[in-house]
Amino acid sequence: MRFLKPFSFSIFFLAAFFFASTHEADVIVQNNCPYTVWAAAAGSNGGGKQLEPGEPWFITVPPGSTGSRIWARTNCIFDEAGRGKCETGDCDGLLECKGFEFSPVSSGCNSATRTRSIKCTADINGQCPNELKAPGGCNHPCTVFNTSEYCCNSGTCGPTNYSRFFKDRCPNAYSYPQDDATSTFTCPGGTNYMVVFCPRTTTLITNNMKVTYNLGHPNSKHFQPWFITVPPGSTGSRIWARTNCIFDEAGRGKCETGDCDGLLECKGYGSPPNTLIEYAFNQFNNMDFFDISLVDGFNVPVEFNAVSSGCNNGTRTRSIKCTADINQQCPVELRAPGGCNNACTVFQTDEYCCISGPSNCNSTNYSRFFKNRCPDAYSYSYDDQNSIFTYPGGTNYMVVFCPRTSTSTNLKTTYYLVCT
Repeated sequence: MRFLKPFSFSIFFLAAFFFASTHEADVIVQNNCPYTVWAAAAGSNGGGKQLEPGEPWFITVPPGSTGSRIWARTNCIFDEAGRGKCETGDCDGLLECKGFEFSPVSSGCNSATRTRSIKCTADINGQCPNELKAPGGCNHPCTVFNTSEYCCNSGTCGPTNYSRFFKDRCPNAYSYPQDDATSTFTCPGGTNYMVVFCPRTTTLITNNMKVTYNLGHPNSKHFQPWFITVPPGSTGSRIWARTNCIFDEAGRGKCETGDCDGLLECKGYGSPPNTLIEYAFNQFNNMDFFDISLVDGFNVPVEFNAVSSGCNNGTRTRSIKCTADINQQCPVELRAPGGCNNACTVFQTDEYCCISGPSNCNSTNYSRFFKNRCPDAYSYSYDDQNSIFTYPGGTNYMVVFCPRTSTSTNLKTTYYLVCT
């Protein structure tokens, strides 16, 4: 995956949320900028937090929330009491905002009806018209001129050269108060969201089990994500979960499933059984290729999503997942502590391992056991090629262990997350 060109300018994003569901929603606010950002939220649950580069902020939004906003503030100074000032996005001099921000910030929203992200990533500050420029940002003409033409005070208004400046660069965003309604996006109630300042090509890995897991540091908790950046052209790469691990202070130990030579930070592949996400990036026609594989068996449910563009496998546009209760239903002869082995691991024969190549390799009762429960996944080495999925190169991804749709009931354990 590629990095976008490092930002020498500030891009700030106002996310407007309306939650009509009876279920609360989790929002991850992530700072990918190479500098400190003071994130802000206002509405049904306001607040604010200083975010260093790479640091996330987790917000739980009550059901029925309306008129809520999330934005970034820059060049802030606060005292110990949380009083101070920000160059952009300041909210009455408070670290934890109670009301909406002062301009300049970019208008927009971040609740998608389509299976892709929405974004505003253009170099607006660098290209801002002189009359709209402000320290650290680019004002809307309403802020500068305060006339009905730009502020729509009379109730009716149309696009202007200034609104088109913003719209041409950020077509997903609202550019004036009565802009095209297609800039409003919707999701089913109870959906979880992620807001990223200064987005880049990233893979987010998160564990949804309500237990502690480990990412290479000792205090990672439920729903805390792990962000990894994968170089362009990477091939033969895997992500998997390890379970029931014990490591010493030097990072040496052992895991019941997915163990990789007794190391906390893996240098090679894990031992079966383990559910795999496999990928190769920027390959033919600059496409990313990926799959879920059960060729090494199954240990935890997984889901794989793109968070910055659409997925393409023929005509499908969706996430892929393997969330069946495979461990509980595993045939007796394939069962292993903490998981369910593939038949190749157990019997080591050509019938199951396809040692002699694809001409003598077909599905078996064991491969069909996996395929029937996880149709997106590879169940043996030469399974249906429809289990390979593609995205455009440079897409960002999210891997979720134990997604909330999972039916597995035997996974009250500690997870150790791996990417090699």
